[in-house]
Amino acid sequence: MKSATELINDEQRKRVEAAVVAAEAKTSCEIVPVVATSSGRYDRPEDMIGLWLAILAAITVWLMLPRQLDETGSWSGLPIYVGLLTMVASVVVAFIAGAWIGSRIGWLRRLFTPRQQMQEEVYARARQTFFDKRIHHTTGSTGLLIYVSLFEHIAVVLGDQEIIDKLGQSFLDQLCEQLTDGLRQGDASEAICNVITAAGEKLAGPLPRATDDVNELHDALVLID
Repeated sequence: MKSATELINDEQRKRVEAAVVAAEAKTSCEIVPVVATSSGRYDRPEDMIGLWLAILAAITVWLMLPRQLDETGSWSGLPIYVGLLTMVASVVVAFIAGAWIGSRIGWLRRLFTPRQQMQEEVYARARQTFFDKRIHHTTGSTGLLIYVSLFEHIAVVLGDQEIIDKLGQSFLDQLCEQLTDGLRQGDASEAICNVITAAGEKLAGPLPRATDDVNELHDALVLID
């Protein structure tokens, strides 16, 4: 899986930042787009993949190793300690290999990660980013966060109090739905640009840009690896 900095190149970043500038020219809102590689650590999937691979390895060794036969005059098979050592070694190696594979292959980690856990991690990180980037600290309480988490395939749109008072939570939900629809098409930067443009147009009416408006937050795309 590509990291945020690998997915978004310089040209795409400039396009997103230009979209922010154009949108903020119409409204007093401060728009901050963020793309994160992942919002959580998710150790459990790696352990689960390692466990399943270890079980498969144990079954395979059990079926393939020759065993001592209870037959008079037979000396086929291996001593029992050889079989046990082989079993233990295969289980340990398989578990380590499975954990390593799970840490490298994004879709496999998602398969073993509960959807509810991913949603909780993304929303928690989005809220943390909302405060860490001081989006909540604008003069008119007009900060807007557009947050995309790549590993989880989940997006969040958070608005400060003035935006919610003027347009309601349904406005943020509509932006989030538009964003996720665009992300399904595969071009993250294009999806973010489109939702920024839509946000600027809808916010221009209830929250227009004043003549003495001050740009309080950087017009930059934030990438978090």
